[in-house]
Amino acid sequence: MSAIPAPVGVRASATVTPALFEALLLLGGLGAIVLLRAWASRAGLAPLAVGAAFSAGLLILAGAGGATRPSARSIAPGVAAGAAVGLALVAVGLAGPALGGTTFVGGLGRPAAPFVPWAVVVVGVAVGEEAILRGALFDRLRRAGGAPAALLVTTLAFALLHVPLYGWHVVPLDLAVGLALGGLRLGTGGFVAPAVAHGLADIATWWL
Repeated sequence: MSAIPAPVGVRASATVTPALFEALLLLGGLGAIVLLRAWASRAGLAPLAVGAAFSAGLLILAGAGGATRPSARSIAPGVAAGAAVGLALVAVGLAGPALGGTTFVGGLGRPAAPFVPWAVVVVGVAVGEEAILRGALFDRLRRAGGAPAALLVTTLAFALLHVPLYGWHVVPLDLAVGLALGGLRLGTGGFVAPAVAHGLADIATWWL
């Protein structure tokens, strides 16, 4: 006797429920890592060490969450697209204050650390955040509720994860940046381009 296939609605529900549960687990893990980072920073621990630990935690969570590894063919186009968007984000970040009659970019400033180790940590954090948000979490959310839901939730998560460290005033900027990175994820199909754009924009803060 041949098996009777399940109705389409049943099959879709069976896919959505695990994906949603996995997305919630990833969000919970991300929240825990963010709070630990905020606690460590307020405790006065070395900023570079805290950043390195935060980056490691993000990458471990992304790996455990099944972030899809980019194919060799997708890396070069992703890097090119990410570099273009990253430079555009830097330009917009500079243009806003300049049009307002100031050179100050709120929330940014040169850290009290040597450039090379600082840059390594910054890039590690950027890659870790994108591997989770625009990688593993985006995939689960799109499977559970579609691309618009994935874009919305990951953008909100991106903005909120910076609040414990920088304050609520960064939310409008991070929402705009998160939308840009999410659009890049949709346009390229992976997290390589958002990671490059994110890392490049963060590295540029050294000179702001």
